[in-house]
Amino acid sequence: MRQLSQFSRFLAVGGLATLIHYGVLVALVQLFGIDPVMSSAVGFIVSALANYGLNYRFTFRASGHHRHAMARFAAVAGSGLTLNTALMWLLSELMSLHYIISQILATGLVLIWNFMLHRHWTFASPR
Repeated sequence: MRQLSQFSRFLAVGGLATLIHYGVLVALVQLFGIDPVMSSAVGFIVSALANYGLNYRFTFRASGHHRHAMARFAAVAGSGLTLNTALMWLLSELMSLHYIISQILATGLVLIWNFMLHRHWTFASPR
């Protein structure tokens, strides 16, 4: 039950981060004509900054030192950024899907990836 509650909080924080990510993505593509893959990467980075603080306090209620958790968060965020960017390139460039559809699919996969890594590594209680 605790894991379900935690995952619900993770989804709420992720929802806010996703709004930030998609807002940056659409603004950069539609208003500035920037490539969707690059725009998605920028949106991912901006949303990751908000995501850290909320996940640290609200989702995982971490008690570890920020220096330790932040380094791990950055590693997971970097792997998520790599996965997101690769999927966006594959789906939008190679498979010619619309960039929003590509981002929705990438978001779903990266969400699962990030949750598992954050839960079991980034914000895990010290043993």
